[in-house]
Amino acid sequence: MTDAKILVIDDNTAVLSTLKIVLKSVFKTVVAVSDPQLIPALISAGDVDAVLLDMNFGSDKLDGQDGLFWLDRIMSRSGLDNPPAVVMITAFGDVGLAVTSLKKGALDFIQKPWDNNDLIRKLQEAIAKRDALYAEKQKNPAAAEAAEQEAPSSLDEMEKLTIQRVLESSGRNLTTAAEKLGISRQTLYNKMKHHGIL
Repeated sequence: MTDAKILVIDDNTAVLSTLKIVLKSVFKTVVAVSDPQLIPALISAGDVDAVLLDMNFGSDKLDGQDGLFWLDRIMSRSGLDNPPAVVMITAFGDVGLAVTSLKKGALDFIQKPWDNNDLIRKLQEAIAKRDALYAEKQKNPAAAEAAEQEAPSSLDEMEKLTIQRVLESSGRNLTTAAEKLGISRQTLYNKMKHHGIL
C-alpha cells in the first residue's frame, strides 16, 4: 500500500464510490467528495499528495470549464510550497481540453470509463513526478524556477504529448485511440502526421 493521500472530486456519487473502492486498495488515505467548493479547505493542510479532479460539475455544463477553474485554484493555492499532483478525469475525450489542463499544471488525465490499472499507474506517476520536482526545487531553486518558466513550451507540443500518451494506452490502435480522444480516426491520423509520430 502506498503511503499517500488522494482527494477525489466528482459530482457523480456512483463514480465517487467506485473510485474510492478502487483507490483504497492501493493508497493509504482516500477522501472522496462531490462538492468542489470543499477543495480549498481539504488541501489547506498541505497533506494531499494527489487530486483526481472531474472536468465537469452538473449535467448542464459539459465544456470542462469547472474543472479548469478548480485546477487553477489548486495550482495557485498560496501557502502551499508543494501543491498536490492533479490528474483530470473526464467522460469527454476532448484533446484540446486535455492539452489545456496539462498546460495549466495537471500532470495527466483519465477518460471515463477508465481502466483501474491505468488510473492507479497514472496517479502513482503523477505523485512521483510531483515529489521529484519538489526535491529538485529544494536542491536547486533557481534551476527549478527556470524549468517551470520554460515548460510547457507550446500547445502544439502538449497536443503531441497527449496523443502519444493515448496511443500508448491504446496499444497504438488508431481506432481505439481516436475514440478515447473523441475525434475521428482520420483526424487522429492527420494530427499524428502533423506531429511526426506515424
